[in-house]
Amino acid sequence: MTERQAPPEDGTGNPASTPLNPFSIDFSGDAGSSDGSVPVGGGFAPIAIESDVDRAPTGVSVDTGRGGRTDTKLLIIGSGPAGLTAAIYGARANLEPIVLAGSAPGGQLMITSDVENYPGFPDGIQGPDLMALFRAQAERFGSHIVDVDVDRVDLSERPFRAWARGVEYTGQAVIIATGASALWLGLESETRLRGRGVSACATCDGFFFRDKEIAVVGGGDTAFEEALFLTRFASRIHMLHRRENFRASKIMQDRAVAHPKIDIHPNRIVDEVLGEHHVEGLRLRDRVSGEPEKMEVEGLFVAIGYKPNTEIFKGWLDVDPMGYLEVRDETGSKIEGVFIAGDVHDHRYRQAVTAAGDGCRAAIDAERWLEAQGVTESSTATAW
Repeated sequence: MTERQAPPEDGTGNPASTPLNPFSIDFSGDAGSSDGSVPVGGGFAPIAIESDVDRAPTGVSVDTGRGGRTDTKLLIIGSGPAGLTAAIYGARANLEPIVLAGSAPGGQLMITSDVENYPGFPDGIQGPDLMALFRAQAERFGSHIVDVDVDRVDLSERPFRAWARGVEYTGQAVIIATGASALWLGLESETRLRGRGVSACATCDGFFFRDKEIAVVGGGDTAFEEALFLTRFASRIHMLHRRENFRASKIMQDRAVAHPKIDIHPNRIVDEVLGEHHVEGLRLRDRVSGEPEKMEVEGLFVAIGYKPNTEIFKGWLDVDPMGYLEVRDETGSKIEGVFIAGDVHDHRYRQAVTAAGDGCRAAIDAERWLEAQGVTESSTATAW
């Protein structure tokens, strides 16, 4: 049995980068940052991935598109779990994917602290750390990731084209994985305490509020679904809505009204989230009387909706009444060779693991479609 040789170290006890492995992963546990940035959440030290490209404010290394190839068999737009999983599968199928990741790469997990429901991490992992690992794995197999926002696309013919910062990128097939962004209240205190008691995902974070008093803001079915789900954990839930009447369906309202853990507060506007390091309460205002009010809670779930990131594809692809892309035949679209993955079409589950699964399916479908077009050679199922 051959003994594995340990990689060289960089003098700090961490493995040094080499020509075949340009990444240096720091497991030292030092959460400090030379640029003064503050890590989100608590428990896990960030994994810093170093390479010879610019660095994003999040600590994830970025390529801002000043060089590198611009033509590919597979062009991927988006860099959340769906986009990067598609990149991993596409790269392993020798499709040499280019990922146009956005100027704030990594998707919604970049603003998520503890992730405890992603398989393979029994002690949980910080959202940015998980996305750093996704990215490192995609790049390991040869994906070229460029952290730029796409300004416009032309899906009229192959090769499909996308423009970002004045650079034209072309691909024989495209996977769209631009995701959906949670809508927020727009408060400075809300932004500051995001991941520290402020959340937009009850399924993701509800577990952390066991036996705590919390608030849910919103008036539609999503808000009521979140509130009812949170009754499994929280001791009491205050539903806040800025209007007298709720938009939610009658059956959802009836369930909430009948639930002993839920109190409903119409005509309440959230003016400030209170707390220095974590949520300690809310400063509210009665919309009718204008009277201020303070509510002591330890968590705030914002459930005022999501906005799918589909603007640049309107006119090219079909969207549903809520603005999400419409999928045909599992991961396809109305344009052959253009595939769809993740939360840009999925407004039901919105989970990292389901988005990753979508990225896998889209990459396999894209590879098989390219093979049928004669762009790639036939491969076996075991190639994945």
